[in-house]
Amino acid sequence: MSSNASDPLPVIIVGAGPSGLLLALLLARSGIPIEILDQAETLNPQPRASHYTAESCIEFDRAGILDEVNAAGFFPDGVSWRRLDEPEKSRLIKINNPSASATSRHRMVCLPLHRLGEILERHLNEKGVKVRYGHRVVEIGGPDERDGDAAAWVVVEKQGPRQPAEDEDGKTVPVVREKLVGRYVVGCDGAGSTIRKKLYGEDVFPGYTWDEQIVATNVYYDFGRWGYDDSQFFVDPEHWHMVAKIQEDGLHRVTYGEIGGLNYQQLRERQPEKFRTMLPGNPGPDEYKLVNFSPYKVHQRCVDAMRKGRYLLAADAAHLCNPFGEMGLTGGIADVGGLYDCLVGIYKGQAEDSILDKWDQVRREIWHTVINPISTENLKRLYQYSGPDEALEKDPFLAMMKKAEARKAQRNGNFPDEEENPGFPPLRYDMTQHYHRKAEDGTNGTGSR
Repeated sequence: MSSNASDPLPVIIVGAGPSGLLLALLLARSGIPIEILDQAETLNPQPRASHYTAESCIEFDRAGILDEVNAAGFFPDGVSWRRLDEPEKSRLIKINNPSASATSRHRMVCLPLHRLGEILERHLNEKGVKVRYGHRVVEIGGPDERDGDAAAWVVVEKQGPRQPAEDEDGKTVPVVREKLVGRYVVGCDGAGSTIRKKLYGEDVFPGYTWDEQIVATNVYYDFGRWGYDDSQFFVDPEHWHMVAKIQEDGLHRVTYGEIGGLNYQQLRERQPEKFRTMLPGNPGPDEYKLVNFSPYKVHQRCVDAMRKGRYLLAADAAHLCNPFGEMGLTGGIADVGGLYDCLVGIYKGQAEDSILDKWDQVRREIWHTVINPISTENLKRLYQYSGPDEALEKDPFLAMMKKAEARKAQRNGNFPDEEENPGFPPLRYDMTQHYHRKAEDGTNGTGSR
């Protein structure tokens, strides 16, 4: 179905995480009406790690925030794989960030997610768009005769800080509900997505949960003193872990594996000894500042369809993978970049509604053929071998990295261009190639030719 940008029905976006906010800003810049909801009261303030690849930076550029992201973050120097040994002996492979050259606009940048969210929300506010915080979706439906066959709707509960509240006489004030009608509803509401559960059922999310226990921590410690790179993975069957700098002030994310079956308190009690074993210098608790401790389970899951009628799922609401390699974050950003092109095409009459079926097919295919297998191996290679020597001998990816490192050394530490990046297949896909006609100005309607 085609329409134009004056269509009064908005795109309703549920979830004000990075993917939901990015989609909202992209659409707002193209004049597409939107409503964005989140059940939380504010943005998540936790300084979660995030390295944004060149593909993600392309989407930030389209949203008009790349320069601000670059200024607020930093450009990581690369990644290494290491053994658990003396720091000067530990590095197995080091690959400099191949796109971190002064001439490359879309280079990997690091900025914690909450700061990215602040930038996105500020730009949305400048466009006159306010996130409706404290709005929890409790019901979905449509289309129906009252709202028209081009509509979907959600019912939300407004969850102010005292909902349900009491009036002056001590009587309970009913929770306020509101029905919102839109042309499409996009679930960007994370791994516990309400939209996904309403569409497919409470426990329907195909895939599996890893047996391995993951613990994510944020810590201030002088890793630079020990010659650490900005990011490194440690290959060890027992003490496998990752250390990555996430802020210029020295905050690092240390994510490590633990034995399964332990509760939070048991994991917390084991943390000092884990750090003493893993971190350089074997520090005690008085030698670092632990600011966050978050045990969690990781999953490899993907819905059977990211589109069901006028409801769409993107990012973690649609698929999950383990965090090693940032494949989930990059894939989620690629989801909304492609979805933006589809929705702009539909609203501006350059694409049929059926383009969303193609988007659904493409995004799930990329998850199954790229994100899922690569992220799986990213985690398994850290612990599945008897040690780093066997990993170097038997792991195809590490062998490829070793060759790339040698090639880099022959070229004075740099790759000549991005085509020589020994990285992963692309996660972005150009949906505008499925438009049925171009805009009058000769562009594809999204500001690029």
